[in-house]
Amino acid sequence: MQQNQHAPANDQDREGWAASGRDILRRVRDVMATGEAAQDRLDRVTRIIADEMRADVCSIYVRRAGDVLELFASKGLSAEAVHQTRLRVGEGIVGHVAAEARPFALADAPSHPKFAYRPETGEEKYHSMMGVPILRGGRIMGVVAVQNKDERDFTNAEVEILETVSMIVAEIIAAGGVVRRKEQTPVDGLATKPLRLDGVKLCQGLAMGRAVLHRPEISADHMVAEDSETEKQRLDEAMSSMHSNLDNMLKNMTKHDKGGDHIEILQAYRMIAEDRGWVRKINEAIDTGLTAEGAVVRVQNENRARMNHVSDPYIRERLLDLEDLAYRLLQHLAGEADIEERNKNLPEYTIIVARNMGPAELLDYDLEKVQGIVLEEGSSTAHVAIVARALNIPIIGRVPRILTRVEPYDRLIVDGNNAICFVRPGEEFRRTFKISMDMHKEKQAAYARDRLLPPVTLDGKRITLNMNAGLLIDLPHLHETGASGIGLYRTEVPFMVRSSFPNVEEQAKIYRSVYDQSEGKPVIFRSLDIGGDKVLPYFNEENEENPAMGWRAIRVGIDRPAMLRQQLRAMILAADGHPLKIMFPMIAETSELLKARQALDAELTRAKKRGIPLPSNLEVGIMFEVPSLAFQMDSLLPHIDFISVGTNDLMQFFFASDRGNPRLDNRYDPLNPGFMKMLKMVADKCNEHGKTISVCGEIAGNPVFAMALIGIGIRSLSMSPWSIGPVRSMVRSLDTSELKHFMSSVLDVGDHSLKNRLLAFAKDHHIQF
Repeated sequence: MQQNQHAPANDQDREGWAASGRDILRRVRDVMATGEAAQDRLDRVTRIIADEMRADVCSIYVRRAGDVLELFASKGLSAEAVHQTRLRVGEGIVGHVAAEARPFALADAPSHPKFAYRPETGEEKYHSMMGVPILRGGRIMGVVAVQNKDERDFTNAEVEILETVSMIVAEIIAAGGVVRRKEQTPVDGLATKPLRLDGVKLCQGLAMGRAVLHRPEISADHMVAEDSETEKQRLDEAMSSMHSNLDNMLKNMTKHDKGGDHIEILQAYRMIAEDRGWVRKINEAIDTGLTAEGAVVRVQNENRARMNHVSDPYIRERLLDLEDLAYRLLQHLAGEADIEERNKNLPEYTIIVARNMGPAELLDYDLEKVQGIVLEEGSSTAHVAIVARALNIPIIGRVPRILTRVEPYDRLIVDGNNAICFVRPGEEFRRTFKISMDMHKEKQAAYARDRLLPPVTLDGKRITLNMNAGLLIDLPHLHETGASGIGLYRTEVPFMVRSSFPNVEEQAKIYRSVYDQSEGKPVIFRSLDIGGDKVLPYFNEENEENPAMGWRAIRVGIDRPAMLRQQLRAMILAADGHPLKIMFPMIAETSELLKARQALDAELTRAKKRGIPLPSNLEVGIMFEVPSLAFQMDSLLPHIDFISVGTNDLMQFFFASDRGNPRLDNRYDPLNPGFMKMLKMVADKCNEHGKTISVCGEIAGNPVFAMALIGIGIRSLSMSPWSIGPVRSMVRSLDTSELKHFMSSVLDVGDHSLKNRLLAFAKDHHIQF
């Protein structure tokens, strides 16, 4: 299969391509200017394409409900096939083009395994074929295909011409009259049907409001240019206006917040706005006869197509930033008033719905009205998620096909605590949820009032409640929640949102900020836990069949000692004579811990020789995530000061259950008696050796699970900030002696989970959740 690389061979080829492209666009523009019906315009466009590209056939397939591609217009195929021939997305070469959202060109199409023959079309006599997707707003609207009887090697220039014309075809389809609006993309049931959609929690909180679809679109009237030089001048002016706007936005943010990860993200975003390659591509697209708006959309479509085939998180984030900038540039081309007008018309309670967003684009909205965000994509380290957390806006990511399931101004409920979005909820449900929101606010207020109350049980046992963190914007929660300290600072997260590996001083600056903002409260720094699902964009790694059990965490540090030592050096510098707690992740055997300690000892020796203040007190610990370590406690514990249990990884290794596999989601329970029994064995060993044991995995923040952990002898828990209040309330209402006796009595039962038994115990003993 010959695939377009978007690279004309030389200047002469480019000039010929540009001239030919402008001729087609002029003729298509004339068609757009007529008052003809949409079907008539599609018919005329197919004839123009066939004539100008010297093709024996030109066909336009339009996507309908149920992912069906219907032949809507053709010059060259049998007339009876129009509106009769249908292909599924993914079926045949046309369906393959739609599924992949990128162009394909074949010199001998019938020999290709994807070729699907439809006898009613009469296309058996045509050999060569080229197809390009019809894209609009990131959505596949159909496919344009050309065919020839003879074998023909389509050039990259010809593919680009057809891609450009397909943008105009998209506008004809979107304008209506071809397919009814609700048939363009599949919608579940009736427009009024309520839906529950699950996603991933990116920022906790509850919100209710009206959907505002973040999907800017450009009208067909602004796609074909009269004069390319004028369009380039418009582009320059819009670029200059956009840069000034971004500078003012950054200035306003830094005025109120002098530092933090979200500020660094906006600064990097501002630099990307001047990316020369991006600007050059837009100017080249204008040379083909497009307006500035059309050129931006053209380059934007190319970036989207690339994103569909890129798994590298840094490259995807960079492409997303460029897409965000494209939308912003389109707004400036349309005039600044558009943004202001949009904010005036926003519902009082707005829920933004988007495929994805960039950080600056979120800041364009009137944040007094924005109550929540729902994304089709997104991750906890996505730039928009980091900024949303800084603004305390609930956000849910990875909600499948949310844009095709929601109409503008639909009622939405965002349950950020449980990562659920409710679409078009009924009046009774909304009333009930409003009560839940009010109760949630009252509880949060109560937790805030009680944040200074000691987490001490009824029988006088103090339970240490720490907070997990990974970004500087998390640190204010340390004091807001009354947490004792930071039980897990994930040092890899700041690395993941940067474009290059930070040097020692840059790392030390981050850790100093953590020390400063913790104001004397203890902090446990975990060394880099990269690999698996946490990939550094600038760190070349080979693909692994099972990355969760592959080259990751301390295994990387041992194999790349310079990287580990640089991080340890930065931590020693940042401590500047204060206490330092370091934890090594993914230790599977005692010898790995000893190698990590050798690196630490070497850095301590180096610091002493150079007169750098050593930590006033040094504590070294490990993450207990690999079950093999449970049988090495006697050899391990003399070399460490504490153990922190990472239950997320430990569970998947204990049960041989991939936590990324949806078929196994929730199949195994942390309250399984066998799992609890293993944790108790480790806790007993730690208590025997006088070592601290804590749990920093997700289960520590669930009051029921936390109660079970306390019952097996664990006295230190670390969790997300919003879990501290509920767990403190539980701790202050229980008696550990009764709980310890209960847990001992149930560890040998054959239950799948002890949850129901624990809930019954809590009810009988008036324990508060």
